Amino acid sequence: MAEKRPPRTLGPGHDQFWEWCSKSELRLQKCASCGGINWPVRQTCEFCGHAEFAWEAMSGRGKVVSWCSFHQDYYGGVMPRPYDCILVELDEGVLFLSNPQGFAIEDITLGMDVAVQFMACEDGGGSFKLPVFARV
Repeated sequence: MAEKRPPRTLGPGHDQFWEWCSKSELRLQKCASCGGINWPVRQTCEFCGHAEFAWEAMSGRGKVVSWCSFHQDYYGGVMPRPYDCILVELDEGVLFLSNPQGFAIEDITLGMDVAVQFMACEDGGGSFKLPVFARV
């Protein structure tokens, strides 16, 4: 059963990201000019300002560099509280904010190895797969 989530950002660039996630692939924008990997989704490269991108497959592996628990209801009861977030530094160097999958926040250690998984979710825009991270 799909887990209810707050509304995703949709539109140019974002739709392509979610399309790759629907195929259980973590792909991010790679600048056609300088090769910089851009995240979150952008219309122009954060490194050189170029506006052409390719969707580069990421390894999906990384390390936890920060974490927290949210106790305030920011989403009108859509998500049960508290909910946990982790900041993962992907092997490619990109920082990716996500949720832990299959482990408690109390079990996290700095630099813990994690890998992406895709969780079935739904919001007002429909069903989608959300990238979350599990312990390696």
